[in-house]
Amino acid sequence: MKPRSFFSRRQFCWLGLPLLGLSVVGCKPADNAGTGGDAAGKPRVALIMKSLANEFFSTMAHGAKKHQQDHAADYELIVNGIKNETDLSEQVSLVEQMVAQGVNAIVIAPADSKALVPALKRAKDAGVLVINIDNKLDAEVLQQAGLSIPFVGPDNRDGAKRVGEAAAKKLQAGDKVAIIEGIPTAFNGQQRRLGNEDAMKAANMNIVSIQSGQWEMDKANTIAAGLLSEHADLKAILCGNDSMALGAVAAVQAAGRTGQVLITGFDNIEAVQPMIEDGRMLATANQHGDQLAVFGIEIALKVLKGEEAPADKTTPVDVVTQ
Repeated sequence: MKPRSFFSRRQFCWLGLPLLGLSVVGCKPADNAGTGGDAAGKPRVALIMKSLANEFFSTMAHGAKKHQQDHAADYELIVNGIKNETDLSEQVSLVEQMVAQGVNAIVIAPADSKALVPALKRAKDAGVLVINIDNKLDAEVLQQAGLSIPFVGPDNRDGAKRVGEAAAKKLQAGDKVAIIEGIPTAFNGQQRRLGNEDAMKAANMNIVSIQSGQWEMDKANTIAAGLLSEHADLKAILCGNDSMALGAVAAVQAAGRTGQVLITGFDNIEAVQPMIEDGRMLATANQHGDQLAVFGIEIALKVLKGEEAPADKTTPVDVVTQ
C-alpha cells in the first residue's frame, strides 16, 4: 500500500524533520463563556492540540482549518497548541484562556489523560462543550470528576497491533525486539505499547526493552542508540509514533545497521513516507490526522445545535507499508 502524502515534499534537516509551528488564532473576549458565538451568531470552536513540533498535529490543524473555510458560515475556529508533548501546564492554560474568551466548544487532544480533567471540568461547569479527540481521557478520573466527555479517535491498541504484526512477518520467533513508547500517562501511549506487545508476544518474539521516548525524536534517538549498543543482535524497534521512529532510524543509520533493524511507527507523517518507500522504515499507521479534528468539530457542532451528545466514536486506522 503506497503511503498517502498530506503535504508537498520539502527538504528536511537532520533526517529531514523541521520544527513545525502554528500561530494561535486570537478571538475577542466575552463576558460569559460558552454562551455567545461571534458577532454573526456563529458558534466559536477552539481546537487545542498537543506538540506543534510534531508534524501530525500540523496536519490535524491544516485539516481543521480547511473544514472551517469550507463551512465559514457555520462556525469560527480558534487553533491552539503547545510547544512540546510534556508541557501540561501550558495546555491547561490554553483551556482556561479559551473559556475566558467565550468559546462555545473545546475540541481537545489532551497531552495527559488524567492531568487535563480538572481544567476540562471547570470548562464544562462554565457551560463550554468539550469533545475529546486523539488521546482518550482516563475513564476512572472522569467518573470521579462526574464528567461525561465523548471521545472521537482511533483504536490505538488495534492499530499498533496490526503495525506490529507487519513487523512480525519479517522476523523469526525468538528474535530480539524493543519498544519505544510515548508518554506512559497518556492513554494512546499505553494502548500503542500494548498493541505492539500483543503482536510481539503472539509471534513469540523476545522483548528485551520497553522505554519511554516521551513522543520526542531526540529522546527516542538516545534510547535507540543505547539499545543498539547493548543488543548487537536486535532485530526491530517498534515506536509509538513517527517522531520517535525518526529518531530510531537516525540511530540505526549512525550504527551502520540500516536494513538490519526493522523500524515501525504510528501516524504516517510526511517525513516517514520516503523512508517507508526506500525501506528505512517498515510500517506505520495512518490514523488520518487531517480528518481527526474534523470528526470532533462536526460532533461539537451537532451538539451545539441541540443534538444529544453521542457515545464514543471510533475513527479509521490503516496500516501503511511499502
